[in-house]
Amino acid sequence: MTYSDVTIVVDERDDLFYTRAALQAHRPEEGRITVQPTPASGSPAALAHDMLYALGKRLAPGPHSPDVWLDAVNTAWLAAAAWGIATGVRHVVVPRAHLLTIRRIDQLLAWREMTGAQLTLLWQKSPRGLPPALARVERCISGQDQFEALLAEPGPMPARPPFPPAPPMAGPAAVAAGQSPARQPRETRAASLRPGQRAHHCTSAMATAQLVQTAPAVEIASEEAAALAALAHPLIAGALSVLAFTRAGLGSLRFTRDLDITGDVCAIKLHGVGHRSCPLHAVPVWARPLLAGARAHHRLTPHPPRDSVFAPVMVAEARHLRAHAGRLPRLDLSLPAGTLVP
Repeated sequence: MTYSDVTIVVDERDDLFYTRAALQAHRPEEGRITVQPTPASGSPAALAHDMLYALGKRLAPGPHSPDVWLDAVNTAWLAAAAWGIATGVRHVVVPRAHLLTIRRIDQLLAWREMTGAQLTLLWQKSPRGLPPALARVERCISGQDQFEALLAEPGPMPARPPFPPAPPMAGPAAVAAGQSPARQPRETRAASLRPGQRAHHCTSAMATAQLVQTAPAVEIASEEAAALAALAHPLIAGALSVLAFTRAGLGSLRFTRDLDITGDVCAIKLHGVGHRSCPLHAVPVWARPLLAGARAHHRLTPHPPRDSVFAPVMVAEARHLRAHAGRLPRLDLSLPAGTLVP
């Protein structure tokens, strides 16, 4: 097998130019990140943690950290892949790749397969030591001009766009977006009454958005939004963000499905007991990448669209969700998260 979206940059003399250029290329807002491997770390998930750090995520410190479950290799790499997809990463540059073990190189290649991003590895020693997996790479360069040209490339489009185009809206959702609403049947128009109104038959969020206005998001301080955005696990970040901007009970989140999040991640539908009240909530801009990360994590597992997105952190890993809620006292999320069974 060859890897057409993997490039080896040979820097046999370990020229400072290449390292400096790689670090300067770190521009997440443009879809390009530079991942710096932690030197001499024996943790099996160390490289995945380095990837999460480059993506702007911060693991909680301490021996009893609520992020201890991210010490598992597969869990950490799945989180890194979900965030890569959600944030639209197109190009990843890894300096000093010659220090990585074969196992970690294989992990990087597997991450690239999951996300569809371009991968550039700086091999800063003789190319004679390239492992078999990298010897099959089609693209190998060794000049400064070539490296600069590579960094100037926009990179491939993400294999899974984080915010796919949403179908045309009608009704209140279209009016809120500044569109002209399409003509609706009488029974449909009668359903369009007030923000957060329940939709019949518990349809998808997109179908509900054709009939019902979204309930406005609760505003939170920018510092709290930044703290939520820095959470390393996509499901925890997504779940706590929903609790923060809806102030809904935790039970409403328990049954949230993939199809309860609109394609553009602008609205989310929650569920009441017996589906007697299933309101549609607007998703604030700051929370959309977090919900996109949760949805990407759900789809990578994979699960059917009707499965609960947040189920893994509602039961099996409830203690981690509760612990993170406790670390955000200004949002006052400890009470709803505290109802979980550890």
